Amino acid sequence: MNHNKELKVSAIKDGTVIDHIPSHYLFNVMTILGLDHTSHQVTFGFNLESKKLGTKAIIKVAGTFFKNEDINKIALVAPEAKLNIIRDYQVVEKRVVKVPDQIIGITKCMNPKCITNHEEMTTRFVVKKKKPVELKCLYCEKITDQDHLEFV
Repeated sequence: MNHNKELKVSAIKDGTVIDHIPSHYLFNVMTILGLDHTSHQVTFGFNLESKKLGTKAIIKVAGTFFKNEDINKIALVAPEAKLNIIRDYQVVEKRVVKVPDQIIGITKCMNPKCITNHEEMTTRFVVKKKKPVELKCLYCEKITDQDHLEFV
């Protein structure tokens, strides 16, 4: 009798697997990558067991290969994320995300008086610190920290 209780998420032929996402940030990652508007097949696992994170999420996107600058955006909420590039059911490349030096149009400034919160304009930040994340608004110079990230 087989006692293997592991649940397998179906394999994808070609695409990207994003692993080691903190569970509570799964939907932020999906939004950041625009997966809420894709026509490609997206499979995800939520609250999966993880030795490193306690629980984690995983996303599999069939037929999609992300640019590095898109993937690096998720480092704001998933700095431990790992990417596996799949071609013909095989992992052909592994990537690790890195917090980029600038963040444009992803998160809001936490300063309620900032012009970006009152005008139709793209937010722009310089990354001051990568762990934990601290972003300096290029308009008002207020620091938005990891705990106050609010996505556009």
